[in-house]
Amino acid sequence: MARSFNQVILMGNLTRDPELKAIPSGQSVCQFSLALNRSYKDSSGEWKEATDYVDIVSWGPLAERVAQYCQKGKQVLVNGRIQSRSWEQDGQKRSKVEVLAQDVTFLGSPSGGGGENNDSSPSKAPSKDVVIEDISDEPIDLSEIPF
Repeated sequence: MARSFNQVILMGNLTRDPELKAIPSGQSVCQFSLALNRSYKDSSGEWKEATDYVDIVSWGPLAERVAQYCQKGKQVLVNGRIQSRSWEQDGQKRSKVEVLAQDVTFLGSPSGGGGENNDSSPSKAPSKDVVIEDISDEPIDLSEIPF
């Protein structure tokens, strides 16, 4: 049988704070959900906005980093694979498709989500203006370049 390829790259915003748990073996697992915004044209040619929601699961040290540095609204880039799981609850079979994160890149500012203002961030010193001196329009002598 031929091998399959299962890789997903998603960029979106967390819909809620990540939930960090430890399974009985002591390994950490973190669950969170991403909102993925998209635009499309409907049958009348008008632009519409839609949002898809995808559940993400991360394990081990990655789970701990996600729980530590991410919160609702934070923009992240997730690289992983799609997996499905099923279980029985109250006599009914249930199933779910989710993304198993192999890497999560934190986007936006270090202290807040994708562009939101977070008052807990340390205040930045005002930046000094940079003065650029006017240079002449003389041609550059390539023999003066050291490489």
